[in-house]
Amino acid sequence: MATGEFDLIGQYFTHKLVSRDDVIAGIGDDCAILSVPAGKQLVVTTDTMVIGVHFLADADPVDVAHKLVAVNISDIAAMGGQPAWASLALTLPNYDSGWLSAFSDSLHQQLHRYGVSLIGGDTTKGQMTLTLTLQGFVEQGKALRRCGAQAGDLIYCSGTIGDAAAGLKLLIDADKKTTEKLTENIDEESLADADKDFLIARHQRPTARIATGQALIGIASSCIDLSDGLASDLKHILNVSSRVSGVALSANIELSALPISTALQSYVSKALWPQYALAGGDDYELLFTVSAENQAQLETIMAEQGLPYSHIGEIVNVEQTEKTETQQIHYFNDKQLTSLALQGWDHFQ
Repeated sequence: MATGEFDLIGQYFTHKLVSRDDVIAGIGDDCAILSVPAGKQLVVTTDTMVIGVHFLADADPVDVAHKLVAVNISDIAAMGGQPAWASLALTLPNYDSGWLSAFSDSLHQQLHRYGVSLIGGDTTKGQMTLTLTLQGFVEQGKALRRCGAQAGDLIYCSGTIGDAAAGLKLLIDADKKTTEKLTENIDEESLADADKDFLIARHQRPTARIATGQALIGIASSCIDLSDGLASDLKHILNVSSRVSGVALSANIELSALPISTALQSYVSKALWPQYALAGGDDYELLFTVSAENQAQLETIMAEQGLPYSHIGEIVNVEQTEKTETQQIHYFNDKQLTSLALQGWDHFQ
């Protein structure tokens, strides 16, 4: 039975590798040797998942591996890219062959799903921490960025939002063997098993929107994946777009247009939908802006490819009044301005 670091790598991470012509040398050397295709630019992202922060201590390693790959793929999707190579840094408190077997099998399955080759990494002992660095390609000069939003652009998001936060709450409540449904108007007892499974799966096994990101190339003016919650991630687009353009921007969001799944509607009262949808985080859907001139093209290509999306608002210039904050998001409920204070996920707040 393997017990050492190099045995671990050999047994669990050097088999079932995706074979790619652009990988000259992968696992086994000090560095990987890779070829970037002509006419392409390299996009690189890194995400870390820490036990107790990004996943529960008793989480299934199959789900952990699935999510680790998906959250990185989602970053590539937000740039309109195609994933290619991955490096894994694995910190474990002990050698658990059962956990490693399930984790590595799921990891390889997800990497194969997206055609990604595992090219290297590192293993250490300590608190369980999983870090994946993913690299991919975009056509020269065509990457989707956060910085291109302009006043008049329409705001869209893919899929449904708020589901992952609800799924996490279901898992936490199950772990505690208690609920807070009286204080949060949550009706977990009457939630159908199918809806419960859907919400939990949205937290544990997010879907990276690669096809959507690639469809948006040449159409979207800006794009970001929803990891910290729409309220926070939209501000990233507003901030960087304002800085690049030199024009202070804000956003109008219509609450009635937010894409809320039937499962989430069944789980929490309508009054709580904005909290879950805008500040829940972990959805890994795409938030993007499109000019009015490109709206018809967007509708055509999304319909042709069967990609889910919703129009939820508009980018506007900041009104130059003393009471208006730069980059503020204004929320409307059936076109009526409403007060809504939301804060997405921040590791240090």
